[in-house]
Amino acid sequence: MVDRIMAISRRGSLGVAAAGTLGLGVPTAAATAESGVVPGLEVLLGPKRALLAGKRVGLITNPTGVTRGLESAVDLMAQATDFKLAALFGPEHGVRGDAQAGAAVADHLDARTGLAAYSLYGATRKPTPAMLAGLDVLVFDIQDIGARYYTYPWTLGLVMQAAREAGIGVIVADRPNPIGGDKVEGPVLDPALASFVGAYPIPVRHGLTMGELALMMNKDFAIGCDLTVVTCTTWRRGKDFSQTGLPWVPPSPNMPTLDTAFLYPGTCLIEGTNLSEGRGTAKPFELIGAPFIDAPALAERLNQRKLAGVHFRPAYFTPTFSKHQGQLCAGVQIHLLDRASMAPVDVGLTLLLEVASLYGQDFSFLPGNPPFFDRLAGLSWLRDAIVAGESLESIHARWQPELEAFKRKRLDWLLYR
Repeated sequence: MVDRIMAISRRGSLGVAAAGTLGLGVPTAAATAESGVVPGLEVLLGPKRALLAGKRVGLITNPTGVTRGLESAVDLMAQATDFKLAALFGPEHGVRGDAQAGAAVADHLDARTGLAAYSLYGATRKPTPAMLAGLDVLVFDIQDIGARYYTYPWTLGLVMQAAREAGIGVIVADRPNPIGGDKVEGPVLDPALASFVGAYPIPVRHGLTMGELALMMNKDFAIGCDLTVVTCTTWRRGKDFSQTGLPWVPPSPNMPTLDTAFLYPGTCLIEGTNLSEGRGTAKPFELIGAPFIDAPALAERLNQRKLAGVHFRPAYFTPTFSKHQGQLCAGVQIHLLDRASMAPVDVGLTLLLEVASLYGQDFSFLPGNPPFFDRLAGLSWLRDAIVAGESLESIHARWQPELEAFKRKRLDWLLYR
């Protein structure tokens, strides 16, 4: 099988079309110098459109699959006359983003296009042969967050496996890593703890785009499908989403802002505990608390740690759903002061270390075999380290060898500099 890297090579050359539009009101990549990053979707529907010509296409997408002008990939591709959009596939939350976290999504007919919309977060998470029957190629266009816990990369991995088995190609329309793509943090997943919140041995903050991760999965993790990555143009590592000129569309119901995305690699760990991670509030993953916490005391202890880029404010909230629904919780709101200096995994770990120290009789990890926290962390020893009050430095030292090995491996797949 062959991996084809379109639009921007590893040496940085651009495959740019002449000025104009895609014929559907969408600017071409020629406008990049003036309008910021052009997502892979627009490159695919513009200068790389020949990849789709004459083909029956299956599209895996959600509300983030839009142009710079907020035109939906579904709607644009459904209008095409030089190829046929034949089926839709939805990850967690569905094609149109109308399902809450963890909710099973059923197969249905898309109300706008009338197309079959197959669920990859319901009865199956991998496309079946019947779903792929009659298709020539699968296009994947979803905005990732840059954290291992997000389920979208693992949907992509299963799509790639199914495509290989069916003998059809996969095209990833790439998008920037919204939290920068230059920093790599946290523990590398132990393969024994592989799940749908981490299927392959990568760290919590992997520093890759979806296209780069697809290339890594295809070769290093031996999926071996016929893969094409259509890169976005002009994005550079270290530029976060606010510097791309692209519109922010929440990738999931509890990812409302870019600040949420930056904190998520650390505060998603709270999901594996009896603390509320802020679901059911306007600030998920930014508000953390529980009924048994003394908000001012916790905020003071956390601020004494002097973590870079954040401030902890005493906060009170009542979740409308999820953990502690309808109960008054006390805790902290994490105010993100400097995205560049903030290390989110350290923020999440420090919060857990302080809560375990102050409220050890009430704080607990959720049960399970293995516990959900272990699947999130990708490690079986971190729970005990938190309860024991192990230092951040000691915890870092224990996972550092695997992290350094990943950093070296990752260099092979970087499409952007």
